Amino acid sequence: MQSLLQILLLILDVAWFIMIVHIIMSWLINFQVLNLRQQFVAQIWYGLERLLEPLYSRIRQILPAMGGLDLAPLVALIGVYALRIILINNAAAFY
Repeated sequence: MQSLLQILLLILDVAWFIMIVHIIMSWLINFQVLNLRQQFVAQIWYGLERLLEPLYSRIRQILPAMGGLDLAPLVALIGVYALRIILINNAAAFY
């Protein structure tokens, strides 16, 4: 059962990494460091968008309108980290 815990933690770590990459890319695109006219950058960006947009859209439905500020990625990161903490604190159930 410990391997199940490790697999779940690995999945959460991968999700955390993908969200961090998406957030950093969005900053770099908005500050025009990265350009979406470059095919490689565009492929990575649209792939991450297609992967994370279903999660973000559900969070955006719950959050109130904040003008131009999108807090969905922050809420998703906090949610992933909270799930990780819950799994680690209840690790005894996996033994």
